[in-house]
Amino acid sequence: MTIRYTFGGDEFIFVEISEDMSLEAFFKGTAITRELQRRKVDGVTEICPSNASYQVRYDPDVIEPDTLLALLRQIEVEVADATELDIATRIVEVPVLYNDPWTHETLMRFRERHQDPASTDLEYAARINGKKDIEDFIAAHSDSPWFVSMVGFVAGLPFMFQMVERARQLQVPKYLRPRTDTPRLTVGHGGCFGCIYSVRGAGGYQMFGVTPAPIFDPAQRLDYLRDFMVFFRPGDIVKFKPIDRDTYDKAVAAVDAGTFSLRVRDVNFSLGAFMRDPEAYNRSLIEVLNAD
Repeated sequence: MTIRYTFGGDEFIFVEISEDMSLEAFFKGTAITRELQRRKVDGVTEICPSNASYQVRYDPDVIEPDTLLALLRQIEVEVADATELDIATRIVEVPVLYNDPWTHETLMRFRERHQDPASTDLEYAARINGKKDIEDFIAAHSDSPWFVSMVGFVAGLPFMFQMVERARQLQVPKYLRPRTDTPRLTVGHGGCFGCIYSVRGAGGYQMFGVTPAPIFDPAQRLDYLRDFMVFFRPGDIVKFKPIDRDTYDKAVAAVDAGTFSLRVRDVNFSLGAFMRDPEAYNRSLIEVLNAD
């Protein structure tokens, strides 16, 4: 894994850990940025980790660019074995109404921007991933956990990386041209990343369903949003749960009443243990989620 460093103007260093997203690249960036944050370096004003990269903003009147670059290279060497990094995080169960009427109506309005105008997003995703039908694809999408590698683009939107061997990861290209509309709380997918659209707006990811669970709320009405208006954090683990329309409607009513909550469990995630046996490790995570 060769790391590439690039200066951005007079105040930024952009660090690309890998051209491909992987949990190893994410953990490498996490280890470096956590150590940089721990050192409280004078002149470093912002540290922004991403999927397989990170960016540092600095004050050139306080720290020389080459000095900061040398420090980042030094930290890179010191955290070379990021596979042994453990993080304290959360696993969250997110209910999803797959193949819902709202994303279906939206995707039908934008078929001319899609690779396959004759099919729906779910039908297309199932076909190009070698699944026998939509139900088979939904099972592949919801059976294994997803790792939140970044939150951004719009407030509260999580980018999620499927926690399975690379050969089993679902891959779906984005629309040929972005839509001008996407329903709020759409569960989408583009490339190797899943996401949840925290607000209504433009977007180019394939649309698979909707969740009733708000993940961004400035009013912070629900219990899991009381600490912060943005729910997800990098390092969170998501387990999607398929639900039917009746369950979805009841959840929406609970959201309106302010009584809806998510199933959330604290967990320690070990990249090394996951890499040694992903399926067994995922089962252990799901057992933690389902424990009373």
